[in-house]
Amino acid sequence: MSTWKTCLAALALTGLASGAAAESLKMATIAPGSSAYLTMSTMATLVNQGQDSYDITVDATGAATRHMVSLAEGELEFAMMSPTIYKFLSEGTRMYQRLERAPELAEELRLVFWFPYGAYHVLAHADSGMTSLEDLRGKTVFLGPPGGGAWATAQRWIEAQTGMKPDEDFENFNGSWSSAFQAFQDRQIDVYVNGGIPPFPQVEQLTATSRLTILGPTEAEVAAMTEAQLAPARVPGRVLDPIPVAVYGEGVTNREDVYTINSVVGVATRASLDDEAVYRVTKAFWEGVATMRENAPWLEHITLDYAVQEGGARLHPGAERYYREVGVSIPEGTAAAAN
Repeated sequence: MSTWKTCLAALALTGLASGAAAESLKMATIAPGSSAYLTMSTMATLVNQGQDSYDITVDATGAATRHMVSLAEGELEFAMMSPTIYKFLSEGTRMYQRLERAPELAEELRLVFWFPYGAYHVLAHADSGMTSLEDLRGKTVFLGPPGGGAWATAQRWIEAQTGMKPDEDFENFNGSWSSAFQAFQDRQIDVYVNGGIPPFPQVEQLTATSRLTILGPTEAEVAAMTEAQLAPARVPGRVLDPIPVAVYGEGVTNREDVYTINSVVGVATRASLDDEAVYRVTKAFWEGVATMRENAPWLEHITLDYAVQEGGARLHPGAERYYREVGVSIPEGTAAAAN
C-alpha cells in the first residue's frame, strides 16, 4: 500500500469512539492538506485505538493562533502550538498585542510533544520551465492560507532569497489548502507551497499524475548565501533542512537535494488537564507510532528526542511522566515546572 493510501486509511479511523464509557477530549488542528493535520489526526487515531478511557475528536477548522487561545480558555483539550507563536502569546506581541490576558493565557499551556512541521516544498510543474525561486516573478503562487503562520513563513523565506513580495512581484493566490491543491492540479496556479515531512503524501499524490520540480537552493548555493538570506532559518522554531529528492524518484526533475525552511510545531494541552489523562494519551500515541512506522515513512521523523527539545514551553506533568518512564533525557527548559 502506498504511503498516501496508508495515511488515508489511518485518518479514516479518526474520531471513532474506542468505547461507550470513554471520556471525550477535543482537539483542534489546521485544515486537511497540511502536515500538522496529518500528524495530529494520526495522533487521535492512535490514541483512540490504543486505550479505552479517552476518545479524541478532531476539529480541523480555524487558525492555530486562535486555537491556542481557545485551549488556554478551557474550550479544548489539545491544539497545535509553535515556539514562535507561543513566544508571541507569552509576550502579548504581534497578533496578540491587543489581547490583555495573553501572558496569563500562555501560562495555562503545556507541551505534549514537538514535531517537525516539515520542509516547505515549493512546487512547480516540470513542463512550466521553472527551475529556481527567481522564476516566481509574474507567476500565481499559493504560499498558504491567508493570515496563517505557514503563509508568513513561506513569504519570509521567498523574500529573503529573491527580494520578491506577494502581489508586487507575483500574484498571491488566496485560498484554503484544499482549494489551492486542486487549483495546482488543474494548472490554474503556477506554484503550490506546502510544508511536509518527506516523503510528503501530498507530493506523492501529485507525482502520480504529473512530474514536478521542487524550487529552492542546492547545498552549494546555501553555502554561498548571505546572512540576510539565511535569516528566516535563524529565528526560534525555524531551521534550514534538505528535501532528499530521491524519495520522490522520477516524480521530480531535481537531481540534487533542495534546501528550504522547516518549522518546529507541537501538540499542546492545558495545565489543568488531569495528569493521568495526559499520561495515557501520550503513552498511547508513542506506542502506536512505534507500530505504524513501517507503513508510514514520514513517521520516522516523529521522534522522542525531537519531542522534548527546548522550545520555550514546559511539558505537562502527565507527558513528562511517560518520557521519564521510557528513559528520554529532558532538557531543563522543557521539564515540567515544580508544583
